[in-house]
Amino acid sequence: MRRCNPHRGFAYLWVLLVVAFMGIGLAAASEVYSTAAQRDKERELLGIGQQFRRAIGRYYETQLTAGRREYPAELDDLLRDKRSPGLRRYLRQVFVDPMTGKPEWGLMRVGGRIVGVYSLSGRQPIKQDHFEADDMAFRGKQKYSDWVFTYPADLLLRGDGAAGAPASAASAASAPFLGASAP
Repeated sequence: MRRCNPHRGFAYLWVLLVVAFMGIGLAAASEVYSTAAQRDKERELLGIGQQFRRAIGRYYETQLTAGRREYPAELDDLLRDKRSPGLRRYLRQVFVDPMTGKPEWGLMRVGGRIVGVYSLSGRQPIKQDHFEADDMAFRGKQKYSDWVFTYPADLLLRGDGAAGAPASAASAASAPFLGASAP
């Protein structure tokens, strides 16, 4: 006569539990990695946006004859300023948007001229507060495309109609710029 072993099958059950816990642990680690990667991309976007803002500002502040100032008509104008003789660059290249992975940017225009750029990503940012002074307008924004890097930084916040600034990026946005590297 064969006797039933009451401990039979427990090893199999333990292996299943270990595999299940490993799966849960890997899922949690994946979520942490994904969040860290998105935070890194946000920092990169803020840095690139600052470079665009400075380049647009230097272009604008470079006076033409008769003391007239103007914003660039195209992003390529930041790669090579055609207004003056010689080679003058404000950017070496049009950067890849870290949020989309493409060299495409939304352009904020006033009077047909570029006053700012923004990401075309519709994802929700993790960072919602504690921005640098120039980026305080980004507080509480629901999409990366709402982070508009303008020159001057407070252009969209001005209520006096300075520079004819629109109230939102969507109202003045143009078609995305398909960037190219500097020659």
